[in-house]
Amino acid sequence: MTVLLVVFSTLVQSQSQSQSQSKFKFFGSNDKETTIRFKMINNLIVIPVNVNGKSLSFILDTGVDKTILFNLSQNDSIGLNNVKKINLQGLGDGEPIEALLSKNNNMAIKNFISSTEDVYVILKDRFDVSGRMGVTVHGIIGHKIFKDAIVYINYAFNRITLYNPKYYKYKKCRKCEEFPLQFYRNKPYINAKVRLDTIGNKFTDVKMLIDTGGSEAIWLFENTKKEIKTPINFFKDILGEGLSGTIYGNRSRIKGIKLGRFYIKNPTVSFLDSSSTYFARQFKARNGSIGGNILKRFKVWVDYRNKKIILKKSGSFIGGFEYNMSGLDVVYDGKILVKELVAATFKDAFSDGNSETLQNNTVSIVSNYRYRFKPSYRIKHVLKNSTAEAAGVLDNDVITRINGVGVHQYTLKQLLGKFQIGHNKKVRIHIKRDGVEMKFEFRLEKKI
Repeated sequence: MTVLLVVFSTLVQSQSQSQSQSKFKFFGSNDKETTIRFKMINNLIVIPVNVNGKSLSFILDTGVDKTILFNLSQNDSIGLNNVKKINLQGLGDGEPIEALLSKNNNMAIKNFISSTEDVYVILKDRFDVSGRMGVTVHGIIGHKIFKDAIVYINYAFNRITLYNPKYYKYKKCRKCEEFPLQFYRNKPYINAKVRLDTIGNKFTDVKMLIDTGGSEAIWLFENTKKEIKTPINFFKDILGEGLSGTIYGNRSRIKGIKLGRFYIKNPTVSFLDSSSTYFARQFKARNGSIGGNILKRFKVWVDYRNKKIILKKSGSFIGGFEYNMSGLDVVYDGKILVKELVAATFKDAFSDGNSETLQNNTVSIVSNYRYRFKPSYRIKHVLKNSTAEAAGVLDNDVITRINGVGVHQYTLKQLLGKFQIGHNKKVRIHIKRDGVEMKFEFRLEKKI
């Protein structure tokens, strides 16, 4: 299963609303650019954004044209201006959900600032983004940033530079490939070619959403062209969470995708189910999406004003495409208090204080312990027909140990990495279910 796939790219409002003409501008002594560091988690970009004086964490997503808040605790509470209730519909199998629309808010990324931003606030966090990423994420932002700056993303160094379009001049780059962007509802699309046939060399032309907010490599929508069908070798999977519930589909591989001169071999591909495809494909010419697991292999310049995107290969271009072979959809489940051994000190019980003079060979061992809050992890879903399900693992089991090591020693990324390498590798996990400790064994199963 995917580590994370949170999708807001087809946000639909149940009522028509006018959008304020918001605009980010550069302020201060340097009005030409600003650079920020980001966290890359599960192929997604998480940036700091100041909202009405409060520093929050946002996913940067080319696939959304609205700014959304969805995970505010009492500690994160902020004042929101001009609020009214609305309903939202997005990917997933559920009903529209209740939200708030707040107008004319102050937002800032260092000296890149706007005071007229609309913010959609989801009252109930149904998709548990922070749980799936292992860190607190408060919201998602996209079009409002990209429309007012030329955005350079350096995935290798976790840096983004926002350039003022008024001053920015492109340098010549022989190793770069430039693609024209087509926009539909403020979302960027490019033309690409995919090689679907495992035997022949035929390429199929596709129109793909550029989606920095998708952790997958590629999404394809079945039957949007006659050649686009799930390959014979696939398995049914939970692809992630959307505004309206769980997103289902088939996971497989294709022979390759071609972006200009760049050819990427054997990427994993997710094919959405019919209901999710219906909501995702509001733009009828769209055949799918290119997500973070492809984009992270490049240095990327995104230029909405000049309707283009530029790609340059980075050192991770030839890396493989791994996936979760355990059948376990694991999420962060808060923190627990863990007793840790700090160090054991050794003392001679009868020493006279002179290290060279020992009255007896008896030694005492003094153990020092400390208590610290450490991460806890829960199994949100167990994939049907997986080896984990056959072993007896259930939804909502809390993992305590994996292969003899307490899971509190791992980040969520490290823990999920244990499930991505080693076909037929044995996994031993200890879980807690209704207060009872249990242990199971299963093997990782390579299905595609």
